[in-house]
Amino acid sequence: MTSYDFSGILGQPKAINLLTRALSSGRLAHAYLFSGPDGVGKTRTAMEVAAALLCTDPDRRPCRRCPGCLKFASANHPDFLAIRPDGVAIKIDQVRELKKSLAFAPFETGLRVVVLEEVQTMRREAGNSLLKVLEEPPPDNLLILVASDSEPILPTILSRCQVIPFYPLPLELAAEIIARENSELDREGALALATLTNGCPGQAGRLEAGGALELYRQVVAELAAPVAGEATQVETALALAARMAELKQELDVLLDLLRIFFKDVMIAALSGSASSREVALARERWNLERLSDKIAAIDSAHRALARNCNRALVCETLLLDLFPDAG
Repeated sequence: MTSYDFSGILGQPKAINLLTRALSSGRLAHAYLFSGPDGVGKTRTAMEVAAALLCTDPDRRPCRRCPGCLKFASANHPDFLAIRPDGVAIKIDQVRELKKSLAFAPFETGLRVVVLEEVQTMRREAGNSLLKVLEEPPPDNLLILVASDSEPILPTILSRCQVIPFYPLPLELAAEIIARENSELDREGALALATLTNGCPGQAGRLEAGGALELYRQVVAELAAPVAGEATQVETALALAARMAELKQELDVLLDLLRIFFKDVMIAALSGSASSREVALARERWNLERLSDKIAAIDSAHRALARNCNRALVCETLLLDLFPDAG
């Protein structure tokens, strides 16, 4: 009996158990949706499932040695397709090209595997086009949709896929993964990043490389600093907003981090125990109602960005709402 090796996927036992059982029984759904936070292993798992299905070893998959595995590793397997956003979104032309490819039978393995990444970026017309594929799936094709839960997915797509949920990792495990991939970090630094990313280690690299982590620290430091005059507050808020607007994909992560910060402040206000100096200072500054308003402002900024509103204006509005006396 074939065994499946997903030992490289850490912290997602439920997802791996569901997928291993489906693979072992041979009762695969025609489409799966891997849904959860960014940076917890969804795409990596999708690739590992694809590698296992395209592997030809009869005993252990993926074996990493057979022709199927070697072709997959070199991105040259004819029965594997990866669809990624073209710019900021998966576009309808990409879905149309996919439908043309699915009209042909698989070339080698008897099964074609398609991984669609960041499905939450699809606009409605692209989603409706993909829906037709999911409603009448061509035989011998398996679709794996990967989506962040930061944005809604069309309900009609959700209903036609078997959803495999992914979750944030325990902080200690997330810190271990971050430390393994960033040898310059000590344990405390890795644990801090794990905390900042809420157990999503894949976000850590983007935070450092994209400047979001440094900017997050500066925003929190300013929020916790002694309150200056209104004019100074407005000047500081607008300067930070300008830098925020320059972030690319990291802007959503920065907003998530700010939401986590204010949530931690609310928890500290209720429990009396603060996780950091900044959280302790913020706890003394705002009551629960105002903290709730701050979180609502961040959620509103998320929705505005999803609608492609002006990034600079969204960031300015948000920072003016967050700073004590700038709004």
